[in-house]
Amino acid sequence: MQIILTRHGEVEGIHPERFRGRMELALTPLGRAQARAVARRIAAGFAPQAVYTSPMGRCHDTGAEIAAACSLSAQVLDDLNDLDYGDWQWKTHEDVKAAHPQTYALWKSAPQWVRFPGGESLQDLALRAADGLRALLQRHADHTIVLVGHDSVNRALLLQALDLPLSAYWRITQKPCCLNLFSVDAQGKASLQLANDTAHLRGVQ
Repeated sequence: MQIILTRHGEVEGIHPERFRGRMELALTPLGRAQARAVARRIAAGFAPQAVYTSPMGRCHDTGAEIAAACSLSAQVLDDLNDLDYGDWQWKTHEDVKAAHPQTYALWKSAPQWVRFPGGESLQDLALRAADGLRALLQRHADHTIVLVGHDSVNRALLLQALDLPLSAYWRITQKPCCLNLFSVDAQGKASLQLANDTAHLRGVQ
């Protein structure tokens, strides 16, 4: 199975950065333009059989652009939902750092040891992302599919594809509407071809 993995387009709270998580946020005008650009790239270079998105509106709207360009309908996959930041949701990094300096420092240095108060841990995220992908592997063997997720869930999927530990979380970058491409063979071995590719976003504004 070939998996095209992308992130939703630009939304408020990326710059300056907030813990967005389960906050419903609309795509900005730039985010909509990015979604159209990644949709054109996928439609021109691939022939996916299905498009799955996180239940969050920003992912569904990005996925709808991709699905329309590929003459498909986007389907929601709950396991692609963003990391639940619990009590930290929608707070700025400066505010969290001031209020919880030790936990914030741990999140930046050893994220695998953090559970967000009232929310999830990276282990929770990795488990549900793997469960979602496992179901798709059974449903779409030998197919090409598109997954539209979030910064955190995409990192979790790529870490598992690369057999890397959760401690390597910060070693992966996911820009809005970037393109990742990996395949999974019948034995479950993953092979990564593209990561965080944004060539299609040049000139998009």
